[in-house]
Amino acid sequence: MSLRDELKGIVPQNYLCKLPSRFDVIGDIAIVSVPQGMETYNEDVARAIMERTQNIRTVLNKTSKIEGDRRIASLEIITGESTETIHREFGLAYRIDLKQSFFNGRLSFERKRVASLVRSGEDVLVPFAGVGPFAIPAAKNAANVFAVEMNGDACKYLSVNCKLNRVEKNIHVINADACNISNMIRAEFDRAIIPTPYGMDYFLESISTLVKPGGYIHFYTFKPKEDIYGLIQRYGNMGFEVLFHRRCGNVAPGISRWVFDLKK
Repeated sequence: MSLRDELKGIVPQNYLCKLPSRFDVIGDIAIVSVPQGMETYNEDVARAIMERTQNIRTVLNKTSKIEGDRRIASLEIITGESTETIHREFGLAYRIDLKQSFFNGRLSFERKRVASLVRSGEDVLVPFAGVGPFAIPAAKNAANVFAVEMNGDACKYLSVNCKLNRVEKNIHVINADACNISNMIRAEFDRAIIPTPYGMDYFLESISTLVKPGGYIHFYTFKPKEDIYGLIQRYGNMGFEVLFHRRCGNVAPGISRWVFDLKK
């Protein structure tokens, strides 16, 4: 039964049809986007979520899109006491305060897939590293990882998570704007993992200069399906071989997140 079905008869239909059918679970926190004007039913929504999902202690209402340099959304507590949690996936743990740092629980498969391609001894660059969900699995495979993140709060949690997962010797945490990487780091990398924020496709060209010939880039972008063939051609013209690509979920009507595995 969907969340909407569980709330039938409790929430008026004119509001219910606007309520997203899905919600995110990160650690013991659920995040839902309650439509504007429906705030009087917040507690009913939270109760329905907690009844259908075990171990949820806090329910948050997402009241804005991800925005700003820190890449965080506005969240308000509907029920519970804290926005901090520990999220676990594939044997790794991430401590995070969702009011201070961005975390996407829906990319867990992608994080595992990319980590499985990383080889021991590789030098790996991860811009937009957040609290470490791409960087830490790579370091766990004995790679030497440079993780760049401009959100100071996220960097603090990234350092905590390095120790929590016992990879602190393999990760260099850099609190800086990823757009300035080429001015900060004088090195060539075997691999770059780029969970690109929306609207920053230009970043691929600037970061590619730091990847060795024969090296790999895992590049995430937001596009409609009809643009993908043209992108494959464009990446080829830029000097990349497109080894693999897949859709990683919808983010807006007609727009999906896509990943491209590129070889330079």
